[in-house]
Amino acid sequence: MALLTRNRGALLLLMLNIFLVFTGIGLVVPIMPAYMDLLHISGTTVGLLVAAFSFTQFLFSPIAGRWSDAWGRKKIIVIGMLFFAVSEFMFGAVNAPVLLFAARMLGGIGAAMIFPAVMAYTADITSDEERGRGMGLINAAITTGFIIGPGIGGYIAEFGIRVPFYSAGVAGLLAAIITLVILPESVRQTAEHNAPAGANAVKEKGPGLVTQLLRSYREPYFFSLIIVFVMAFGLANYETVFSLFVDHKFGFTTKDIAFIITFGSIAGAVVQVAFIGWLLNRFGEKLVISVCLFFVAVFILLTLFVHTYWLIFVVTFVVFLGMDILRPAISTQMSKLAEEQQGFVAGLNSAYTSLGNIAGPIVAGALFDVNINYPYVSAAAVLTVCFLLSIRLMRGTKATGQPKAEM
Repeated sequence: MALLTRNRGALLLLMLNIFLVFTGIGLVVPIMPAYMDLLHISGTTVGLLVAAFSFTQFLFSPIAGRWSDAWGRKKIIVIGMLFFAVSEFMFGAVNAPVLLFAARMLGGIGAAMIFPAVMAYTADITSDEERGRGMGLINAAITTGFIIGPGIGGYIAEFGIRVPFYSAGVAGLLAAIITLVILPESVRQTAEHNAPAGANAVKEKGPGLVTQLLRSYREPYFFSLIIVFVMAFGLANYETVFSLFVDHKFGFTTKDIAFIITFGSIAGAVVQVAFIGWLLNRFGEKLVISVCLFFVAVFILLTLFVHTYWLIFVVTFVVFLGMDILRPAISTQMSKLAEEQQGFVAGLNSAYTSLGNIAGPIVAGALFDVNINYPYVSAAAVLTVCFLLSIRLMRGTKATGQPKAEM
């Protein structure tokens, strides 16, 4: 692991940036009900605010991925962190719904710039053998930030309902400054900048977002993109109504919910850091993805049938752990297939994630109003279909040695 060891400092800084972004995203969860009362906005407006972030991230992710290929990963990461910091300050300071939407959309642009650039930078500084471990470290930071964000937001909010947003803004600004001063440009990207101008010019040109998405089914990593969407949909679906579900059905306290989510996120991060590289090298991305899809679908469904605190704890832990392993497995698979298009493919990865993050909460909220169990039924069904498709593709690989679409 020579490359990864040599670039350990850069990787830690990347993890800090991505952790702050996803923690900032999670801060909204516990605070939005109080914001509803403070600003007199409806539940529909709250739902649209959540969707606005992911929708803007979806629009800009492929573009930002191309920018990181053309201009350098570091520049895009720093600019993205500045966008993120401004959006957090703005969301904490304003009162008008229109400005709240502007703040969330600005944050979506920042996330769209950071995520693909960080993933592409990680691919630049790791070899094929190290790629799984590198992606695991980045995804551990994502998972930890996204899941413990609500807990951090709820704790800091005791000092003032707007304090969590200001805190995230300060942290984002400091991370941008540290990144600008300390983080070197990735070696492969620097090599690309030293290449003949014509070569870079060719790479800078390409189709727009809609065209990219419409053509993505032709790519060897298309099924990985489908799993990215399904995973984001399932996890967003699960997490959106989790606190409501256990509160309505079991009367769980905020402390109960915080313990379950926090323990799950820490355990998942430990697995990603310590074991994901070994898992992917030992069993391969395809098998790991299929097994995780199966267990996540089964245990989401089991949530509807368990009744004691510790059984719910175990079921939730397995769901989060499966998702935590899925992320780096899929990212590693696509990174190996991307070759010289690391930023572009990372951008598509982020775009499909955003689509799942848009659809998941909307569907979960609508189904929850109909029946408390329906969100988890829908998430389990979608994940099961994806699992069956992955098994079919694996069998096709064994039979022909050359499947139509790689996982």
